[in-house]
Amino acid sequence: MFGDFDSFYGNDSLLAQVDDIEHKYLQDKNTDIKAPGDIVLGNLQSGVQQQKQDHFSTSENKTVLKADKEGGFQMNENDPVNSNQELTQSVLDDLPSSQLLYFEKMDELSSGSRIPPVSERRNKCVNSSVDKIRSPSSFCPDAECRTRPNDFSSDSKCDLFKTESLKDHLKSAMTGNAKAQTLQVSKTKQLKEAVLSEEICVARKTIESSSVDIGPFYGLPSKVKDLFRQFRGIETLYEWQHDCLMLESLQQRKNLIYSLPTSGGKTLVAEIIILQELLCRQKDVLMIVPYVAIVQEKVRGLSSFGIELGFLVEEYAGSKGRFPPIKRRIKKSLYIATIEKGHALVNSLIETERIDDLGLVVVDELHMLGEGSRGATLEITLAKILHTSKNTQIIGMSATLNNVGDLQKFLQAEYYTNNFRPVELKEYVKIRDTIYAVDSKTENGFTFSRLLDFKYSSNLEKADPDHIIALVTEVIPKYSCLIFCPTKKNCENVASMVCKYLRKEFKAHREKEKQDLIKNLKNIGHGSVCPVLMQTIPFGIAYHHSGLTNDERKSIEEAYSAGVLCLLACTATLAAGVNLPARRIILRAPYVASDFLRKSQYKQMIGRAGRAGIDSAGESILIVQEKDKHLVQDLVNSPLENCYSNLLLELTKGMQSLLLSLVGLKIAVTQEEVDNFMCSTLLGVQQQLLSKEKSLSEITKDGLENLIEKGLLKGRISEKGHSSKCTLTITPLGKATYKGSIDLAYCNLLYRELKKGLEGLILESNLHLLYLATPYDMISNCSPDWMIYLRQFNQLSAAEQKVADIVGVPESFITKKASGQAIRKNVDSAAVNRLYLSFVLYTLLKETNIWSVSEKFNMSRGYVQNLLNSAASFTSCVLHFCEELEEFWVYKALLTELTKQLTYCVKTELIPLMEVAGVLEARAKQLYNAGYKTLAHLANANPETLVKMIEHLSLRQAKQIISSAKMLLSEKAEALQEEVEELLKVPTDIPGTY
Repeated sequence: MFGDFDSFYGNDSLLAQVDDIEHKYLQDKNTDIKAPGDIVLGNLQSGVQQQKQDHFSTSENKTVLKADKEGGFQMNENDPVNSNQELTQSVLDDLPSSQLLYFEKMDELSSGSRIPPVSERRNKCVNSSVDKIRSPSSFCPDAECRTRPNDFSSDSKCDLFKTESLKDHLKSAMTGNAKAQTLQVSKTKQLKEAVLSEEICVARKTIESSSVDIGPFYGLPSKVKDLFRQFRGIETLYEWQHDCLMLESLQQRKNLIYSLPTSGGKTLVAEIIILQELLCRQKDVLMIVPYVAIVQEKVRGLSSFGIELGFLVEEYAGSKGRFPPIKRRIKKSLYIATIEKGHALVNSLIETERIDDLGLVVVDELHMLGEGSRGATLEITLAKILHTSKNTQIIGMSATLNNVGDLQKFLQAEYYTNNFRPVELKEYVKIRDTIYAVDSKTENGFTFSRLLDFKYSSNLEKADPDHIIALVTEVIPKYSCLIFCPTKKNCENVASMVCKYLRKEFKAHREKEKQDLIKNLKNIGHGSVCPVLMQTIPFGIAYHHSGLTNDERKSIEEAYSAGVLCLLACTATLAAGVNLPARRIILRAPYVASDFLRKSQYKQMIGRAGRAGIDSAGESILIVQEKDKHLVQDLVNSPLENCYSNLLLELTKGMQSLLLSLVGLKIAVTQEEVDNFMCSTLLGVQQQLLSKEKSLSEITKDGLENLIEKGLLKGRISEKGHSSKCTLTITPLGKATYKGSIDLAYCNLLYRELKKGLEGLILESNLHLLYLATPYDMISNCSPDWMIYLRQFNQLSAAEQKVADIVGVPESFITKKASGQAIRKNVDSAAVNRLYLSFVLYTLLKETNIWSVSEKFNMSRGYVQNLLNSAASFTSCVLHFCEELEEFWVYKALLTELTKQLTYCVKTELIPLMEVAGVLEARAKQLYNAGYKTLAHLANANPETLVKMIEHLSLRQAKQIISSAKMLLSEKAEALQEEVEELLKVPTDIPGTY
């Protein structure tokens, strides 16, 4: 233990050094006490930091204490540090961290001292690390660490000479330490934990004091920088990202909107701000993104950070998410939500008076404010946050914003913009066989670039008049290419046409991996593969649109990202969805379906061109017919569209939904309060533009009257000019409607159908329940095949056939329709269509095979997948609706189970695996068959082993799956722990106690 000596008494070198330092230090101190001067102490807590030269550090982390007139001491930065500090530092660094605990005793002895012990900050750091080892959920568990003051001054008098000799203390501590039991944790790990813990404390203190020097990595531990390098391969930030993070408005916690081109790196800035909120300010964060696929992508990507840094990542999409969320004691939560789920989450936090727990809301694709009913829901969510919580910061980001002034006014936000792109984007337009560069400086907006150099035969010219093959063969298979097509059918046709005329050499490129992909798709389809994909994949080509199942889409995206597929023919939805960049983007036509392309859509599509770190440049080519030339000139040279409020256009999902929840949440309960709230919405900002016929107050009055008429609100609306102080209250039906996020157009109908169901709910199978849970907004798109309808009806049991009678679709009606006979009796077409969709869902839950069901009902598999997703989400909404109405108590248990079945639509044993973000049915089957049967199996898996055992799984994907599983397990364990704590909590109002 003591090297070549029997004990530490045999070697005086260390103790001698300590003794010398102590004498020298006391001597200097004695001099300085007589005349106020500079006394220097090493900044022990940042010793490790000082040795690391952080790219973003602006100053050496050194601290100097100055004696003031009253004998207190004050901290200054950047003063020179004497050699004593370095020596003290090195000596203390040589001690095992367990020996440093002797300073606790010193602390007690010198508690009367006006100068804290040299080791104070170091001690806290070590204690914090030991605590963290015991409880990894907390970075800074000791209260002292959280509430440590910004300076170390003390009003008490210092008596440096009364303390015992440091040498004696050290001897005593080392003797005791030799006898003490060793903590079973490596010194390296302890020190790393100590550094991380201390850095978080420093960062938290820095942010609270709004200091300019924000620590090692934007107020975050240096470990965060290491994690970005490890998980994302990010070494340094772009200059604009650094500038944005250093904005004074962010330091002052003002709301911020920032706008950059697609692929500019907006998300990284948001993630750093999110981590600051979670770790330093210890507040929960809500991140709102447009689509379920992006929610799952973000959950997978951020779970690994959560595991390492001790926060939870919770998914709020489709039917997933708790309302209200569990209140955590220690760990903070990052909620990643779709627009609709984000709104429901905010409502639940306001209702439980926990909205102030939400420190930050980040909105991705802020321009969605102008997109129909989803935009209205987003506007309602943000308006409520602004009104109810003055401490919640809002950050909005987008690539396509124009009327930023209105959005700034609405969000009370600062604005930052930059035109930075990591890869240069070159825009082109192709007319006939000529390619023109887009140039806004010229009169017509185009300048000649080149002629296409590709020899076309007469047959090829007929098959490919737009020269798509010439454009794609310039880049594939070496580089990747996306072709945006106006319709789903067009995507499939383009993919088929291109591979027909490609040379056979294209098949040789990564041939085995392409065969593996086809095999994987065959497993997904239970033996079936789309004939178009069978034809195109050997050439490295596929299509991508909503007609694919979730599993197929994920497999194709992964193959494209890995370079196995080099060309995707896709619809515009891919531009707004997951991030799949390409060297060249081709726009097949300036249309989305039959609508001419909008500037924001065009920008999103071409923004996918150029992959940072791979391509030196990206290029987009828009194929234009002569007839559209002038429209395209206007398109490429026009500004982006303005973003307007949709509260008026989307009446039931917009204005009326907002008014109902304002009263229900008691945000505004009089007409006057409602009017005041409406002025703070985006509609309020834009009222002069959007409501020219009626004033905003009149529109609000009409909306409230309509809600009273529907039986959702109670109260009296005063006439114009009269006092508007009458209090409005919400009815039970109104409360159930807003808490279930039910569209106001259907709430009364849903209530009637659920009420009717109570009279005779048929539970022999789940068909009757499925009918009640079939989404209303899918009905209008449904046109039944009557022969299939009759065939499916005849396969039902007698009890199940009664369901059709109960909902108002008699057998005679279906039979007559199938045989083409005239129908005299009126039958509600909505009920007919809804029952048909219920048959689809019923068959799907029995067979759990989208392919076979889509063939049975002659529907596209994408439509069946969409129906399943919508039904799972709507069933979850109906469940929350029923929870608010006592008369529907019977539905609660039934709908809870049905929601789970619809969400996963797989055999029961696969459900635990499919709870993990990004694990779909095909992957869950692979994992289950390989022996990973539970969440615990997956959370404790070795990524290298997982890659060996599971086909088509990269190491990166394996690590993400394991991180997501660990996060989910941690979240469930935390929830149980919270429940235990709640049960064991001693009530404060026990009778007879004082």
